[in-house]
Amino acid sequence: MHQHIEKGWSRRWRNILDKTHRVGTYSELQELLTALSAPVTPQMLAFVNAHAMNLIAESISFYEAIHSADILLRDGSGMATLFRLLAQSPGVNLNGTDMIPAIISRYDGRTIALLGSLDPYLHNAVARVGHVLAPQSEVMKANGFLEAATYLALVLERRPALIILGMGMPKQEQVATLLRRTLPFPCLIVCGGAIIDFLGAKVPRAPILMRKVGLEWLYRLALEPRRLFLRYVVGNPQFVLRALKFAFVTKQ
Repeated sequence: MHQHIEKGWSRRWRNILDKTHRVGTYSELQELLTALSAPVTPQMLAFVNAHAMNLIAESISFYEAIHSADILLRDGSGMATLFRLLAQSPGVNLNGTDMIPAIISRYDGRTIALLGSLDPYLHNAVARVGHVLAPQSEVMKANGFLEAATYLALVLERRPALIILGMGMPKQEQVATLLRRTLPFPCLIVCGGAIIDFLGAKVPRAPILMRKVGLEWLYRLALEPRRLFLRYVVGNPQFVLRALKFAFVTKQ
């Protein structure tokens, strides 16, 4: 039974890695941003990091939701390590905290929805988007603790071109899957994790040096040890052990 479970998560990891889009150059990044700014159907964008890979190993329903995304991007130093263990280039780190503001700016002049977090941080995030990132856009909001059907009704009424979900995993991927499957108009649906909290100044960014060496997670853990203990203190070693086992079995 244990071997069957291990084989199951390994297969799910392989499917996710095969689908994860990696970008090697600045020009490729610009091409990606251009493509993301012009969807012709509802499109779902998700980010794959070490926490996501742990959830994928533990939850088939989460795996199915995130694997259904139209675009998966590699996020974080843990995923870079995994690709290097497989003798593959990890490409540029496309973390959501940097990528999503760049995407928002590309949607300036079109309606943008921020769905997640709570006021005052949600209110602050709307103000930042409306005043700085996309000053020509109408920005709608809803907190991150509503039912999926409520988000669907709001989005159907306002028809935003860009939908940022900041509800955390796995809820945001489940909501994104519903929206992408149901909406009758082109839009980009982004699974953004803590991006609304970052935009709303609830959580400060790590110093640039920590970001460059892949230690932003440690900075976040120091700020929110109780909330992030399981994700980082327990989850990171679990991810490393799984990554080593996956790489060993893959190379056989």
